[in-house]
Amino acid sequence: MRELLPVAREAVALARRVIHSRTPAVVRAKGDRDLVTDVDLAVEDAVRAFLTRETPEIGILGEEHGHSGDSGELWWALDPVDGTSNFARGIPLCAVSLGLVSGRSSVLAAIDLPFLGTTYSAAAGGGAFADDVPLGVSAAREMSDAVISIGDFATGAGAATKNRVRLELLDRLGGTAQRIRMLGTAAIDLAWVAHGKLEATVILSNLPWDTMAGTLLVREAGGFVLDGDGSEHTTESAATIAVCPGLRRDLLRILSEVDG
Repeated sequence: MRELLPVAREAVALARRVIHSRTPAVVRAKGDRDLVTDVDLAVEDAVRAFLTRETPEIGILGEEHGHSGDSGELWWALDPVDGTSNFARGIPLCAVSLGLVSGRSSVLAAIDLPFLGTTYSAAAGGGAFADDVPLGVSAAREMSDAVISIGDFATGAGAATKNRVRLELLDRLGGTAQRIRMLGTAAIDLAWVAHGKLEATVILSNLPWDTMAGTLLVREAGGFVLDGDGSEHTTESAATIAVCPGLRRDLLRILSEVDG
């Protein structure tokens, strides 16, 4: 699928141009403490139209409009603005995330950070890049050297139970890691693990439009992406745990103790 990487890169470049061309005029709730803006919708519409024209044989799963096109083994996973709550408040931590999924794993990835000026991309077996610079995950081997990001707290039904686990995890990691961060965007969490800016990210959910591009970036940069039980991460995983090799064992031990 490497010949489609320029298509993915152009798709997120198109998304960046749409984002830079306007500011959010309409912000509305689409669930419990979950927002969508008119810009999210405009970006998804533009990228969908582009991908449908360039790759009509490949279906698309987008956060805002669901699934369209062919429902075969190969499909695009699109988050037009990952980190909408940040974006709507003028906080520049947001991203456009586009992954090409084959079966249960990604084979192409493109993530654009429209306000930070970086585009990440990867193809299975071809390495991961920030613009044209090859990426490698952190070489850290001690939790005391680790900066670890945590995914957003749960909302909606069952949130109180889910968030008790998150609070316990914050307590455990806060006592061992150098620093804990909550960026508000899974795409940047994963891209920055691939870039070595973070040693790990713990996202206790798995929405394909949020995660499938970033998981490939991490793997191609030499890191691990796992489910909460330590098995390999797929589209069907319950959690998304990305970590550099030197901290895999320690992080999984802490996760097992929290879950247990």
